[in-house]
Amino acid sequence: MARRDAASPQLGLDLAPAAGAIQRLCGVDEAGRGPLAGPVYAAAVVLDPKRPIRGLADSKILTAAKREALYEKICERALGWHIAFATVEEIDTINILHASMLAMQRAVQGLAASGVVPDLVQVDGNRCPQVAYPVEAIVKGDALVKAISAASILAKVARDRALMELHAAYPQYGFDSHVGYGTPQHMAALAEFGATPHHRRSFAPVREALAQRPLFTAMVAAAPVIENIAVIEADADAFAGAATEAATQLGTFPPPEAS
Repeated sequence: MARRDAASPQLGLDLAPAAGAIQRLCGVDEAGRGPLAGPVYAAAVVLDPKRPIRGLADSKILTAAKREALYEKICERALGWHIAFATVEEIDTINILHASMLAMQRAVQGLAASGVVPDLVQVDGNRCPQVAYPVEAIVKGDALVKAISAASILAKVARDRALMELHAAYPQYGFDSHVGYGTPQHMAALAEFGATPHHRRSFAPVREALAQRPLFTAMVAAAPVIENIAVIEADADAFAGAATEAATQLGTFPPPEAS
């Protein structure tokens, strides 16, 4: 577990309980804050100490093949996990920071709804989502806390898979290689074709592309970017006035059954 002095509780939320009282430590991380397109994803994971998983690390330092292999092990061995996201529309409405917090909040809510209720939630970074449990932020937590590492892997793999679906509908943009980030290839495609409905209009390069040419839509029926989505209502009032009607639609994967 990370050193307590590495934690930075945020937003006036409860401090962590004593270490000896923690039975279910929930790690939370997001993926996709920086890209120009696609939802921002988050995952919440409670690992099973009786079923350890070797190789857990910050998803950014792992190869795609290693992330995929660990994804399957996490889903199989964890006490509970849940993946959620905030849509492009929500990102453009409440900004990427609040959308990231919303996705993480949804991930924790989904985990608890599956029956795995955490004693403590630890989040990668220096800000925390508002959740109904003790929560603290751990800077570089994806490298320090195994549960956060696991969450980072689930969120990253889920988002990458979603962008592969987007690539099938819009092959001109190269989503299979840059997964939405502003690479030279992606910037060139924006300049040539304009933005798609899946681009984040609140991001400057996308605004500039839309100013030059109209919205680009796929010529054939687009494959769904997210499959097997359950839509439920969420309380977005926790985001200090940033919530809108768009932020009341909750996109999540169906909660897994606790193992």
